[in-house]
Amino acid sequence: MFDIGFSELLVIGVVALIVIGPERLPRVARTLGHLMGRMQRYVADVKADINREVELDELRKMRDSVQEAATNIETSVQSELSKTETALNQAAAAGAQVSPVQNAAPASGEKREPEDAPRVEEKVK
Repeated sequence: MFDIGFSELLVIGVVALIVIGPERLPRVARTLGHLMGRMQRYVADVKADINREVELDELRKMRDSVQEAATNIETSVQSELSKTETALNQAAAAGAQVSPVQNAAPASGEKREPEDAPRVEEKVK
């Protein structure tokens, strides 16, 4: 953090001893130690909060991209389903249309068998 060597700390300690005095120096040093500890914990908490926010932002971006991909897949599936449904409806409509000649009754008054009925052929003797 700071580039302070041992000799500089020694000078600061001697000046503090002269200015504060030997009776109050231990109490002041203890108070400064507590304040430095609080400051370090505060800085660590702020760093942790920033890291959490960055990770949360990354997770939100990932969630948005996954939702977008899911929406794209859903849209493509829906479009394919609608295309398939349209094609099947058209095929069913084309199959349901029977020519008028097939539906017309025979002119001779004969009964007409349905096309799906099995045909039985008589054996000629």
